[in-house]
Amino acid sequence: MLALIVAGGRGTRLNMGEKPLVRICDRPMIEYITDAFLAAGIEPVAVLSPHVPQTGNWCRAHGITTFQAEGAGYVEDITACIAMLDITEPVFTSVSDIPCLTPEIISAVWDSYRAAGTDACSVWVSAELCRMHGTVPAYVQPVDEIDAVPCGINILNGAKNGEEQQEAAILMNSPCLAVNVNTPADIAAAQQILLSH
Repeated sequence: MLALIVAGGRGTRLNMGEKPLVRICDRPMIEYITDAFLAAGIEPVAVLSPHVPQTGNWCRAHGITTFQAEGAGYVEDITACIAMLDITEPVFTSVSDIPCLTPEIISAVWDSYRAAGTDACSVWVSAELCRMHGTVPAYVQPVDEIDAVPCGINILNGAKNGEEQQEAAILMNSPCLAVNVNTPADIAAAQQILLSH
């Protein structure tokens, strides 16, 4: 199984260079994601854009397969990658700015996806948990009658690439999913979570 790690962001809000290489507790963010998927037995593929040449260099130096996308957008780049790699089975997709992700969470998402029996799934965490950890959710919608925030982790059915897929929303109660790093305050929040686990 593959995990497509979307790692093409410019990181303009952080203004700290290429976003996947921003360091949290002295490690680049993308390394946390690739290590978590590898430890869960899933091969990571970094989906890059023309904006992140140094991230591509880092991936090659660390043996991570890369796919050079156009940088047309998250969905567009994922769709192109699935088509180019001819993926016809379920595939994880993940943002590269959720450094507290763990192999245990990945395994729990996979188990929930299989139990749901849907084509796709998305992973959510409560907005309250995000706020407790000092982050300000940009988007909130109800999941199981709880105000929830998307974590940026999904599973798609590669055989239905480009089609609308029936999706299960999986609500998880883990502080490790509460921080997507977009601001210096988010870096501090992620460091606090990493140091406490």
